[in-house]
Order: sequence, then structure tokens, then C-alpha cells
Amino acid sequence: MAPKSVKKLLADTLEDLTEHNLDKFRHRLVDRKEEPLVRLNRVAGKNFLVLTDVLVSTFTEKGAVPVAAEILREIDCNQEAERLVEEYAKQSSNSGSRDDAKASCGATGGNGKAEGGCSEKHFVDKHKLELINRVSNIEPILDELLEKKVILEEAYAKIRALSTSQEKMRELFSTSLRASETCKDIFYEILKKNEAYLVDDLQGKYKM
Repeated sequence: MAPKSVKKLLADTLEDLTEHNLDKFRHRLVDRKEEPLVRLNRVAGKNFLVLTDVLVSTFTEKGAVPVAAEILREIDCNQEAERLVEEYAKQSSNSGSRDDAKASCGATGGNGKAEGGCSEKHFVDKHKLELINRVSNIEPILDELLEKKVILEEAYAKIRALSTSQEKMRELFSTSLRASETCKDIFYEILKKNEAYLVDDLQGKYKM
């Protein structure tokens, strides 16, 4: 089967929304504060196909999926957001673009999975409390998550404004890291670079 285009993935996702949620999606899209902005007259009363065209023309194919997923999470369409990100990750993986969206489940432990595969609990979920309490080098982690579009500008600013590392980690877990396994995989790789000793400790590498 030929892989779906980004437009097809977005259109299918928006088509599945109820009219109420689609209306919420339109308003949230217009309310975004970061550039590029979308004017109300481009989306008001428009169907899912027009919204798809607006997303791709405004944010490019590479940027449209993260923006759409972020808005879906903000309007409590979490399942739709996760499905969109996962399908996009699979398509990107099949085309070789693993830097843009990593495969959501691998065979080895290198992406935070145990070698048992998808049924194993992700490293990020397994050690959630420890990560919240012990991650201290949060600023460069947030910077990389923003660069890789796991979080967007508005969420980034909101998290950065919190006063403690624990508060920032809790907010990260309650928002962006709920989106999909792909986001957790990317977060795990960033953790290994910025909190290497903590990751090693949690993995038990220094246990006798």
C-alpha cells in the first residue's frame, strides 16, 4: 500500500472530528500567538479539506503535523493527536526520515524500550516519578524538544515560566509527553545526552 501523504494524514484526522471539535480546532488555530499566524477569514466555516490546505500552506508539510497535534491535545482530542503523530512517524520512518519523526516502537532498548518490543513499558513511563524529582538540567532539554517539534513555542514558554525543575517536568509529562510513544522516544534520546548519569543509574548500570 502506498504511504499516505501529509495532506492525507491531516485530512483523515480532521474528517474524523465531530463538528463541535472541528470548530474548536478552527478557533484554537486562529488563537495561536506564535508566527506564522492564521487569519480567521481563512478558516471560518471551512471544511476539513480547506483546513488541511491552510495547515500545509502555512506551516509546510514538515511543520503542519506538530502544529495540528498540539492543537488536538489542547482541545482534548488526545487519541486523534496520538494517532496522527504515530502515523506520521511511520510514514517518515518508511521514507528514511527518522530524524524528523522516529519510529514509535523498536526492537532494541536504544529508544527507551525493553527488548521485548512494544508491549514493554517505556523507560520514560517506568521512571516518571524519578525523572520528575531528579532531572535538573531541564533548560537544554526543553530547547531540544522545541527544536525537534515535540513541543511548540507556546508550550515551551509556559513550561519555561514555571519556577522549579519539578514543576517543569510535571507540566512536560502532563502535556507533550502524553502525545505518543514517538515523543517519548525523542525525549529519551535527549535525556541520554543531558542527564547521562541519571539515565544510567535508572537503568541499573551501576548496581552491583
